[in-house]
Amino acid sequence: MAPRATGLAPDTPPDVALRQIVADCHADLLKYRLVALQSRRPIGIHQTRVALRRLRAAFGLFKSAVDGPVVRGLAAEAKWLAGECGPARDLYVFLNESVEAVPPIVKRVANRLAATHLERARTALSGARFESFRRQLEAFMALPGADSGCRLDEFARAVLDERYDKVMRRGRRLASLDSERLHRLRIAIKKLRYAAGFMRPAFASSQVKPYIEATAHLQNALGAMNDGAVAAHMLADLAMAARPTEELRPALKELSAQVKGGNKRRWRKVEEAWAEFVAVPCFWRPQPGRIEPGASMKESSE
Repeated sequence: MAPRATGLAPDTPPDVALRQIVADCHADLLKYRLVALQSRRPIGIHQTRVALRRLRAAFGLFKSAVDGPVVRGLAAEAKWLAGECGPARDLYVFLNESVEAVPPIVKRVANRLAATHLERARTALSGARFESFRRQLEAFMALPGADSGCRLDEFARAVLDERYDKVMRRGRRLASLDSERLHRLRIAIKKLRYAAGFMRPAFASSQVKPYIEATAHLQNALGAMNDGAVAAHMLADLAMAARPTEELRPALKELSAQVKGGNKRRWRKVEEAWAEFVAVPCFWRPQPGRIEPGASMKESSE
């Protein structure tokens, strides 16, 4: 049986930290996979996909410390599985978050399409390929740690600096960014958010929570902008899924107008979230004159 995560500390070696993070993701994956296989509740597919994306993010984050064909293979399988779950999740978001007052005829077509997408996800999550992936994950979790001499807090500072700098570069001249560059910024902030969440046990800082909240707000705001772009694909999929007797064009045109009509509101939220993000202190960097919990006056003055 693979070991479960027991918590991380500043002096945890990076390879041990990765295996503990993988153990947590593995537990979430198995939990929500069962929900996805046994019910139509959206949380099953959504949280299964989140667990898979967190796995990929963890493997990418620790790449400089733990790499090789096994890790790359696990990351590739997690990407494939997340892709198989993606259409079901995207359709749900479109119908429940991107638009309002969905016409009955669209709901009818969407229900058929959702059933097809759910079956695709369930096939992937119940097949031999998933079972092989699960066994490989558990074998990776059981590997002994290597004595690298590196601490998690030291490793974290380097990778968080790198990811933060990338976000700041991609967010320069925010108002002039086109949809492709906004998408690249969203990916960068998502990677920084995952990194901050994974590395938070290495820092006893009161700034961790507000920082992660600020990255989450920015990711969500950029995600809403991206959902508008995804909506065009959803509308095309719905049109393709309609039967000859189902005239969807007027209803889809109405939904398209809804999506476009919310662009200004979504953009304002991006600007507000960006301002919040750039103002919050980077918790892994020393703050001049600040005494963190657990630090003595003597320690803070040196």
